[in-house]
Amino acid sequence: MSAIYDEIKEAIIDGDEDLAVELAERVVEEKVDAVEAVQNGFIKGIEEVGKNWLNGEAFLPDVMMAADAMSAGMEILEPALAAAEGDDNSYEDKGKIVLGTVEGDIHDIGKNIVSALLTAAGYKVYDIGIDKKAEDFIEKAKEVDAKIIAASALLTTTMPAQSVLVNYLNENNLHGQYKVIIGGGPTSQKWADEIGADGWAETADEAVQLCQQLLS
Repeated sequence: MSAIYDEIKEAIIDGDEDLAVELAERVVEEKVDAVEAVQNGFIKGIEEVGKNWLNGEAFLPDVMMAADAMSAGMEILEPALAAAEGDDNSYEDKGKIVLGTVEGDIHDIGKNIVSALLTAAGYKVYDIGIDKKAEDFIEKAKEVDAKIIAASALLTTTMPAQSVLVNYLNENNLHGQYKVIIGGGPTSQKWADEIGADGWAETADEAVQLCQQLLS
């Protein structure tokens, strides 16, 4: 079975989304162990891309293409993984993160970059998209048992929605269950301190480091 694992790894490194999906479908059809396919194929591939990124041997488009390929392939395997005994923590040992852009804001480039780098770093990222209410973040975090909620705001007019998210958690006695980190062009450490967020990152690289610190 190692041959298909190697093929999956190379598909992720190459950022070949179509091939990643095709190989994932083969895993299902041939009844290959889905958890092992993830551990020995998808994870090893994305880890290799992550190392190459840190070493300056890969560039941001490479990371984003690899993350997209991994997400597409993993989507095919989700039913098989859900059916696997104890799979919930079998490959997501670094932690789960819910990521999105706050209500009223439709910018997603920065969020997508953060998602790609976090995925490359080995985290399970649940990207809920743009223009999301506080309730949307919380609902997803509860559903997947995430440890971190990351909220992006790219406009000064949507920054208050980050405060709404933190306040929502506090009002419902949930802030102890989740760490809230924020980011986006107009945000700052001062703003994070002011609203009671658990952290702020100026760049995607710093967001990865922040998550590592909060989950260590």
